[in-house]
Amino acid sequence: MLPAPADAPNIILILADDLGWGDIGAYSRESKIPTPNIDRLISEGRKFTDAHSPSSVCTPTRYGILTGRYAWRTKLKSSVIWPWETPLISENRTTLPELLKEKGYRTAMFGKWHLGWTWPTTDNKPPTWSRAKTNIDFGGSISGGPLSHGFDTYFGDGVPNFPPYAWMVNDRMTTTRFVPKPNRIFGHAGPMSPGWRLDEVMPRITLEASQYVRRQAESEQPFFLYFPLTAPHTPISPAAPFIGLSEAGDYGDFVAQVDHTVGEIAAALKAAGKDKNTLLIFTSDNGSVSRVSSRGATRSVLRQFGHNSSGPWRGQKSDIHEGGHRVPFFVRWPGRVPAGTTSSGLMGHQDIYDSIAELVGASYDGPDSISQLSHWIQPNGQSPRASQVHHSGGGMFAFRKGDWKVILGRGSGGFTQPGTIKPKPGEPTGQLYNLAEDPAEATNLWSKRSSIRDALLAELKAIRGSD
Repeated sequence: MLPAPADAPNIILILADDLGWGDIGAYSRESKIPTPNIDRLISEGRKFTDAHSPSSVCTPTRYGILTGRYAWRTKLKSSVIWPWETPLISENRTTLPELLKEKGYRTAMFGKWHLGWTWPTTDNKPPTWSRAKTNIDFGGSISGGPLSHGFDTYFGDGVPNFPPYAWMVNDRMTTTRFVPKPNRIFGHAGPMSPGWRLDEVMPRITLEASQYVRRQAESEQPFFLYFPLTAPHTPISPAAPFIGLSEAGDYGDFVAQVDHTVGEIAAALKAAGKDKNTLLIFTSDNGSVSRVSSRGATRSVLRQFGHNSSGPWRGQKSDIHEGGHRVPFFVRWPGRVPAGTTSSGLMGHQDIYDSIAELVGASYDGPDSISQLSHWIQPNGQSPRASQVHHSGGGMFAFRKGDWKVILGRGSGGFTQPGTIKPKPGEPTGQLYNLAEDPAEATNLWSKRSSIRDALLAELKAIRGSD
């Protein structure tokens, strides 16, 4: 590992979980949720209004951020990694923390991994668990996670609605004592540490991450902190101090807690004396499903409180429409990123990989990544990205170029609609929209603008190759 340049910036990437465009005050004046910390940081940095997660669900987006590669090129053609599944990132795939370590960075992660693990078992067979027995060695070393892919430090609970419900430090569980999770506690069935509380997850990872940042005051070595939050994804469990802060029920209160967490990281940076030389990136892994409670119906926050998490965009998490993947995104770096500016340039989260690689002088290129560094830091910086592939929770593809967006199928393509709506004879087999003229994706031009449609489809086919 080479020593980092003396002026190498620290890098913090905060990834909210299921946070929608319309949840943030700086993005939507109609938001019923207070987000003063995020709004302030946006005013001190650059806001992007055409930024997209590479998928409208979380596992593939996390893969894209850490590898600069679309996850649909892997075995994961739809949906997400489920409990006890094996790692998605291959051992020979260079990740963002790995390239930063080669440039002298200290790397740390706190929060939600959701990219699979290799669980140690007592019989060398795949992990199984039931109320009666398990073959998982909870005292053993767990591979395939953050420490296997470039992070020096990890603290979190893996996925908050997946077992095991317990804390993990680096590559080991902090307990081997488990009880079956009661049905009254939201989440998949599985082992739970006795006394586990869902509303203590966000406060604990916030404390651990902010303490890590404060400890950097004692070090001259630059650090990379990847902080994927567990909110406002289900389980929707705001801590007591945040209950009632919003006008959008428990969901809104949980978003307000996300804002508090972002403020805690910003305060820790200032306390550590690292505020001026830190690039802070904030975004969400996909759109919001907008449930009032963990078991509530989708979009119930809109129906009950009039708060639209998707803002002006059609759709929600998992959908191929804009509400599924167009998300808040801002960068802040005092003195380097022009404060109080907004860009409408096209970006994909997989671009974070090449942008940071260029920043630190690394030679790695993410296969589907384009550096946005000049777009971030130059006052009149323009996006170098001309097109973006979108992918839904159900595996539906779309392709965006300029103002045009073509969708390979009918319907939303979400979890509840994994296939396409079978068109009647003479009906369009796909969807085509001009987002400049029709941001709500209300008028399907598939049949009327066939030359544009066919050109986009051909370009998408070339990008996908054999997948």
